[in-house]
Amino acid sequence: MVKAKQKRKLLLVIIAFVLLVIAVMMSMGIGSVRLTPTQTWQTLIGRGDDYWNTILWDIRIPRVLLALIIGANLAASGALLQAVMQNPLADPGLTGVSSGAAVTVLFIMLVMPQFSALIPLGAIVGGAIAAIMVYTWAWSRQRGMTPVRIILSGVAVNAVFGGVIGLLSILYSDKLPAALQWMNGSLSGKGMGDVYAILPYSAAGWLMAILCIRQANMLRLGEQAAHHLGQNVNQVRILLSFVAVFLASVSVSKVGLVGFVGLIVPHMSRILIGSDYKYSIPFSLVLGASVLIVADTIGRSAFSPLEIPAGIIMAMVGGPYFLYLMRKGGA
Repeated sequence: MVKAKQKRKLLLVIIAFVLLVIAVMMSMGIGSVRLTPTQTWQTLIGRGDDYWNTILWDIRIPRVLLALIIGANLAASGALLQAVMQNPLADPGLTGVSSGAAVTVLFIMLVMPQFSALIPLGAIVGGAIAAIMVYTWAWSRQRGMTPVRIILSGVAVNAVFGGVIGLLSILYSDKLPAALQWMNGSLSGKGMGDVYAILPYSAAGWLMAILCIRQANMLRLGEQAAHHLGQNVNQVRILLSFVAVFLASVSVSKVGLVGFVGLIVPHMSRILIGSDYKYSIPFSLVLGASVLIVADTIGRSAFSPLEIPAGIIMAMVGGPYFLYLMRKGGA
């Protein structure tokens, strides 16, 4: 019985990977200029003409790869935050982590653009500051850090940093157009340089997330069980939060605020594959990549020639889904 369940979960991970490959291939062909699967494949193997090569290699492939990386990052970040807070409504965007990273990135973009090379590091610092604020305000000498206090603190931090983003937008409104697409979570205009810049950070974050599976499963068992297994629950929460902050922050540094991926994907993973993080984190990585690729493809094709940023598409889908989870009693 146990082996049958494990085989089923492994099969679901494989199916998710196959669906990711299909999403990638379809996204490469869909856009203002349509490429048939045959044209896409011929271009990939070096038999396409110059026009196809330009569309695919210079525009679409970097964008699809970046959506894949960012989607995986945000999904893994959301899964870890939900493990920390023991709440299916936890998400990098809803708990202030993304806003903290966005403040430092926006500050560099608007105030010190000469230091743009430091944007990834600045995003990580901003996300870490937000997380520190959340845990500082959530700490109680009597009860330590409870999931409810962490979530409430995250909402407050999110509001504070949201206000700072608004203030920067007003003070530097003359420079804002350059950052407007980034603020809306757009993947437009990205190249392979952006992929190469974020890939090492993301790969390190994925590895850390995989290595944290055991700790995440211990939190799933409850605080008392974790204590009995010799784990310091607060230290485990800080460790998992660091990995989640790292993944979310490097994502914000490249494409801005893309919400709800970290909310929707881990929840779908639990429904499909269960709550064991040994399977749900790899499944979330693959499913998150597919979700953001699909969102970006819809945004750049459904309203052509207009382009809707992926962050807006995810907000339009994620907002109602968030309310649905609340109605179900997810909080």
